[in-house]
Formats: sequence, structure tokens, C-alpha cells
Amino acid sequence: MNRRSGIEAIRFHPCLIACLIASTAFGQTPQSPRPAFPTRNPHTPGYVAATQLPDGAVPSPTADGNFIIGPTHPPAPETTTPDLTNGSVVEFTMSSADSKYYPGIARDKGTFGTPDPTDPAKLVITTSHPAPYTRNVAVYVPKAYVPGSEAAFIVGADGTDRMLFTALDGLIAEQKLPVMIAISIGNGSGDAQGSERGLEYDTMSGRYAEFVENEVLPRVETEAHVKLTHNPDGRATMGGSSGGSCALIMAWYHPDLYHRVLTYSGTYVNQQWPYDASTPHGAWEFHEHLIPGSKRKPIRLWMEVGDRDLFNPNVMRDNMHDWVEANERMAKVLAAKKYHYQFVFAVNAGHVDRAVKAQTLPEALEYVWQGYKPSR
Repeated sequence: MNRRSGIEAIRFHPCLIACLIASTAFGQTPQSPRPAFPTRNPHTPGYVAATQLPDGAVPSPTADGNFIIGPTHPPAPETTTPDLTNGSVVEFTMSSADSKYYPGIARDKGTFGTPDPTDPAKLVITTSHPAPYTRNVAVYVPKAYVPGSEAAFIVGADGTDRMLFTALDGLIAEQKLPVMIAISIGNGSGDAQGSERGLEYDTMSGRYAEFVENEVLPRVETEAHVKLTHNPDGRATMGGSSGGSCALIMAWYHPDLYHRVLTYSGTYVNQQWPYDASTPHGAWEFHEHLIPGSKRKPIRLWMEVGDRDLFNPNVMRDNMHDWVEANERMAKVLAAKKYHYQFVFAVNAGHVDRAVKAQTLPEALEYVWQGYKPSR
């Protein structure tokens, strides 16, 4: 695909900060930061055809397809309420010492890795080692939840998502969404290859979904005094950056557990570590092979990318580290397979752009939950 150049300032994100740490010898010598990312034009040849919306507007929550929003991003009223008036939050901590799935790893500070000299798509990490962690879990419970009843829920990545809780607090009360529990799970620290967060979020397998199912959700039910549905149609996943790719990974490998996915700046790129020959290009495999080569799964997906999103921010020169191109390719293969999806290209937006999230989150949640019928 052609890329339109043009340098603008960007909003930094933890994923970017970690990815910018590169090395010239197996993970030891940091490299100088790269320039700001180019601004991509949503009308670039090869990108999906998309409907340009008036500035400040968002798509209809009932519309499938591709949309362009911006350049200004006024927040939705449901994301700006200062206090939770229709629900409460319960928090607890989990330790690596208690996990059978993730006993903990970390990459040495100031190190990254080097491409395998025989394969630039493969990263060699020599500075990752066992390390303990703790993670915080925050659970939003709406007042409308009836104790003892089985509730729908949404699982989010990267810790307490106050904006999600705020949006649900209003939308559930307005009966625009079903009564649901929201569960924000902290990551195990670090970012990208060689880190605990990278291991959890970028690994192409069902392991993280199984960790959530068997170690997190039982604690949620105990600590928050709720009962969570086992119906996959009443379960959603959500995240930004690698947390976004993780959200789709959970549903892709376990459609028996999750049918609804919401992602901001999804890391559908080559960031998996350790290397796996069955998915050699990590989450890039979604649009390269997995979705095109598989029968359509019962997944409904909302996704967003910014015009100044990440572009090749590390030492790997494998042509699989352009977040905009990756999300564009996702939209193309989802359409070809006739998935129910909505793709938002945000103009004047960086990586997991907070202003874009504040503008779009209520509509995104309504779109993701279209068609859900709670069990009586």
C-alpha cells in the first residue's frame, strides 16, 4: 500500500515508549528515538472505501462497514460524567505466585532485542527472565444488577478503565445497553516482546482467555458478589494496542467463550514472542492467513485506528509493523468474509487516542452489543 508522508506531533503511549527502545547487539545498546510517525490519508489507494462523516459525528450503532471521523473529537456526554451514580467499583489484587498460567517474566530495563539474522520477522531476546508481578482487577457493578442473577460482562485489558465504567454507568441506566458487569484486568507489567504484558497479550493462543476463565472470573464472582454468564453471546472483550489484539485473540481461539470484541489501535502486527511456527507473524496472521483461510466465526467486532498511529517503531524491518495498514487489512478481510464489523478511521488521532475514545466509546459499545438478548 502507498503511504502518505507528513510529520506531526503524536501522543506517546506505553507501547510506543517500550517499542522505541531498540538495540544493536542482542538487547543491550538502546537506539535513539525515531521521528514522529507520518500522517496517513484514509483515502490512500489500497485502503478500504469508507464513508466520511461530518466532523464531530460518529457512525450509527446499527451500521456495519468503514467510516472516517474527525478531525475534531468532542467527547460523548456518557464519557464525561464526573461520578458513578448508577453503580460501584470493587477492586482486588492478584499475584503471580498464585497463577498456574502466568508465573511471571520480565525483560531487563533498557533492552529490547535484535532481528534473527536469518529471518528479520523473528526477534531474538536474550534479556527476558522469570520475575514476579502483581495485578489489580477492578469490577464495575451497576445498581440494576439483581443479586444472584446471571449477568453479561465485558473484560478489558491494561487495568482500571474509568472511562468504560463511566460510559456503562450512563448507558445501562438509559437502557441503551443490557445490564452488565465490567472487568478491568491489569497486565503483568512491561511491554512488547520479552515482557509479561507481551506474553499475555501478543501470544496467538487461547492461553490468556483460559487464564481469565479459570483464575480471574472466579475471583470476580467471589469479590464482587456477582454471577457471570457462560453464554458467549453475553460476553465481550475490549482493549487498546496489544490489549486490543488480545481482545480478538481471546474470541478467535475461544469463540465458545466470547462473541463480541472492541479494539482501539489494535496491534495486529508481528509482535508475538516466543516465536511460534504455527503463527510465525504473530497477530499479523489474522489478516494475512487466519481470517481469510477460516470459516467465519460468530464474532462481532468494532475497531479503530488513528491517522498518526504507530509505524515501524522498533528494530524489525519486516514490513509488518504499520498499525494503520494492519487495521486497514483487517477491515478488508472482515468484509470479504462477511463479518459484522465496524471500522473507524480517526483523523487527527494518535495511538489509542484518548479524545477519540471519549467520543466513540458509547457508540462502540452499543454497536458491539447489537442483537444481544439476555437470558430470562
